[in-house]
Amino acid sequence: MLNMDEIQKRLISEVADLHKVPEGAYNIRSNGQSVGRQSTENITITPREDGKGLTITIKAGTKNESVHIPVVISQTGIKEVVYNDFYIGEDADVTIVAGCGIDNCGSQDSQHDGIHTFHVGKNASVKYVEKHYGSGNGAGKRILNPVTEVFQEEGSHVEMEMVQIKGVDDTNRTTNAKLAENASLIVRERLMTHDDQKAYSTYLVNLDGEGASADVVSRSVARDTSYQKFDAKLVGNAPCKGHTECDSIIMDSGRILAVPALEANDTDAALVHEAAIGKIAGDQIIKLMTLGLTEQEAEEQIINGFLK
Repeated sequence: MLNMDEIQKRLISEVADLHKVPEGAYNIRSNGQSVGRQSTENITITPREDGKGLTITIKAGTKNESVHIPVVISQTGIKEVVYNDFYIGEDADVTIVAGCGIDNCGSQDSQHDGIHTFHVGKNASVKYVEKHYGSGNGAGKRILNPVTEVFQEEGSHVEMEMVQIKGVDDTNRTTNAKLAENASLIVRERLMTHDDQKAYSTYLVNLDGEGASADVVSRSVARDTSYQKFDAKLVGNAPCKGHTECDSIIMDSGRILAVPALEANDTDAALVHEAAIGKIAGDQIIKLMTLGLTEQEAEEQIINGFLK
């Protein structure tokens, strides 16, 4: 795949499920540089004038096409901030696959801060997949700080899958969204931390139009001495529906703070939040051990099912 070594190829596979050059539009960034880019008839990828990111324009009416924009870092000490702006035309239906993988075997911290802004046109539909992954045995940290800004026009739909399962030492994820009339947003976050890792997830969703709806759900596991904070706020500024949920498993000496918040500024804003934190039930482990699994294998099976 392009001009990348085996470590870079493995990272691309982890964060974007790519084993060869993807079909359709793509930009692959490695160690601070673009190593491959392709536009299509309906999707144009151009570098920003400041050289610090991309502008991705998707024509109105585009159907069943995809954009891949993964980032990999395999050199220690790289720290970068990248701005990607997406303009999705009316009635388009597309999938956007992002994500970042960092392999750090050195002594310096490696960091990628990706700021993505989505302008979603009237009645357009977007599925956005963002996966984060870290590896390497160096003392330097693997740091990821994604910022996602979403502006949804009337009748648009956005589904976001945010995944971070392994190897990221510090992450601070911020997601802000503004929804117009009859727009809908679905967020599914899956997160696992271990060792002394720290992860912060902050969501602010403004339901500004009548009939707007949002469903923000996080499932997470905190192991060893890691720490997580989930902070989700829904603001109902019109007749709308909103739901936010945090469901977490705590293990070892892990710590989790869930901060769900609701703000209703309209009498017909229907907002609900749920939060649950607990350990794995002993009877679940015992049941799996009776089937021949060790206690550790039983725990892993339960965690995998929970985060699936």
